[in-house]
Amino acid sequence: MNDGFKSGFVALAGRPNVGKSTLVNSLIKKKAVITSDKPQTTRHKIRCVLNKQNAQIIFIDTPGLHKPHDLLGERLNEKVRSALSEVDATLFMVDASQIIGKGDAFIAREVGKFDTPTILVLNKIDKINESDLSAQEEIGRDLGEFNNIISISALNENNLDTLVSEIIKLLPTGPKYYPDDVITDQPEGVIIAEYVREKILELTSEEIPHSIVVKVENISKRKNKDIVDVDAHVFVERNSQKGMIIGKGGRMIKKIGQMARVDIENLLGSQIFLSLRVKVKKKWRKDDNLIRDMGY
Repeated sequence: MNDGFKSGFVALAGRPNVGKSTLVNSLIKKKAVITSDKPQTTRHKIRCVLNKQNAQIIFIDTPGLHKPHDLLGERLNEKVRSALSEVDATLFMVDASQIIGKGDAFIAREVGKFDTPTILVLNKIDKINESDLSAQEEIGRDLGEFNNIISISALNENNLDTLVSEIIKLLPTGPKYYPDDVITDQPEGVIIAEYVREKILELTSEEIPHSIVVKVENISKRKNKDIVDVDAHVFVERNSQKGMIIGKGGRMIKKIGQMARVDIENLLGSQIFLSLRVKVKKKWRKDDNLIRDMGY
């Protein structure tokens, strides 16, 4: 271990859609986490690794804290609280382009329950002017006790170097937890399933996002060919949702597959053949056994 080398785990907390996953992807320069403007896009507690010359930061991207409407929602909130309890620092993110309101205050109180160094991160500054940003920073100061307040644009990568420098200051001296070539602890099957779910979120209506889950059943390389076969099941709760995802003449599921293939081929570095099958699991979000079976 190098003298003075810093390392540690950093949780990202905030309402859904404030840009947590976009920030992680921008920092590690790789698409490790899916993004969408739909609620509950992030469902897993995903570790992503940023290596610097003097530090290793392991970011833990979490689902957005929210008022749960079912057992799945409760389980996702548990993941967030678990992450907050076991890290060296926390980034509490808010959307600077929106009114900082009750939802942000609720999460600030949750974050404040843990004796963890915290940076308030005002994201999406590319969408507001300087005077509005100053006002938002003042409102942000009233949300709690923070070690620092930093304004950024995760999408445009504005002020990220400053953010990283301030994070490193909060970390303890420690070892490298992961080799330099590791950027996430997620198995390939989980990442591929998330890529498929991202495309479904992008292409389908508001009825679908909460009900959808994707499981990769098989990844196998063909003999003597640079082709990887990927078989995945798309689970929904109702037959009507199944019809929406398949689409007329299978056009929707074909488009989902075409879009997902681009990300999967970039991940695997190989041509892939993606097979998607849509199945119905009624009320899976309210069944503890089914939730566990789906990987949550």
